[in-house]
Amino acid sequence: MSCFVTHLESAIDGTSLPADTIQTLHKDRPLWVRYDLPAIARVLSPEKLASREPTLWRYRELLPLPTDETPISLGEGMSPLIPASNLGQSLGLDQFWIKDESQLPTGSFKSRGLAMAVTMANHFGIKRVAIPTAGNAGGAMAAYAARAGMEAYIFMPRDTPVINQMECVMAGAKVFLVEGLITDCGKIVRQGIDEMKWFDFSTLKEPYRIEGKKTMGLELAEQFNWQLPDVIVYPTGGGTGLIGMWKAFHELRELGWLTSDNMPKMVSVQSDGCAPIVKAFEANERFATPWEGAHTCASGLRVPAAVGDFMILDAIRESGGWAVSAAEEKIISTMYRATAMEGISVCPEAAACVLAIEKLITNGQITRTDRVVMFNTGTANKYIETARLNLPVIHDPASVDYSTLAP
Repeated sequence: MSCFVTHLESAIDGTSLPADTIQTLHKDRPLWVRYDLPAIARVLSPEKLASREPTLWRYRELLPLPTDETPISLGEGMSPLIPASNLGQSLGLDQFWIKDESQLPTGSFKSRGLAMAVTMANHFGIKRVAIPTAGNAGGAMAAYAARAGMEAYIFMPRDTPVINQMECVMAGAKVFLVEGLITDCGKIVRQGIDEMKWFDFSTLKEPYRIEGKKTMGLELAEQFNWQLPDVIVYPTGGGTGLIGMWKAFHELRELGWLTSDNMPKMVSVQSDGCAPIVKAFEANERFATPWEGAHTCASGLRVPAAVGDFMILDAIRESGGWAVSAAEEKIISTMYRATAMEGISVCPEAAACVLAIEKLITNGQITRTDRVVMFNTGTANKYIETARLNLPVIHDPASVDYSTLAP
């Protein structure tokens, strides 16, 4: 069995834990997966990567699954990094890209984290899993659990988008709607561990979703020819992706693969209807206070309390970045505007990022010449409840007055 993992490490106090058994939290806080990076550097290089299939699993040496085991996969490829000059110019940016995660197997970036988490659960012989979800994570877990032959339990707020509900049911999961928020769903999962004998896949409650999400950072570095952009704008609920990317950049720097010492400014974006990370950042606090009355149409941002709050805030501050809130009432219109400009199916979480970029440019924190990457974390097609359409109807196809069709 070949694997470069050396140990697991507590993110709160550095305690070292063994990696050859399933682990969850230490002192109720998340764990890092640590690797023998010098050993990896001796057997892997950017040149060797170039000949591999363009999938998440091309980075096997930097991932926790032993290289002689087969991952639980749905063919998760590298998501495209798309130049977005129309939207960029409207924002006042000369160099703007969208990393489009909507093209992953389950339509969102959650494919990455759950592919890795389910793969490692399968590695440890786990057969029953449960997750609280705002939507996309549940769909991803259901799909990968089905692929692995696991029994899946999913708890989601009652107003979770119906498409998310449907994809979980179609994948054979046992789905329950909860009157409340994702934190209420999390309590149900946590309190049922002993009785139901399931493994809790809550965000950052196990160490491997970070490793799946960090592949966003590995891909981005490779797509930028190992020189990172100036600014990364990322919608933040539980924050696993932002944490994972920052971890990836540090690992790449230690491997010596980056062609520049410059690290990107990490921007965490939330809705002003649920912005615990923004509030903590502005108050210079390391831990966030749970947000009361959380509400936002961007369901992935409706996370009133994140177990990895300090990890998100540490990464933002270490990078010299910012936590920014977007005006909730502008998210839907911005989603339509951005999609119409680029043809990319922009989700409401990414629309919040567009609004955050506008704010940062206005404040002079981002400049026209900065190389800016925004993550589109899912497809807008999953948010049919946000559709506010009043389309004209042609009642008589045989007699159309074409003069009325022009703008």
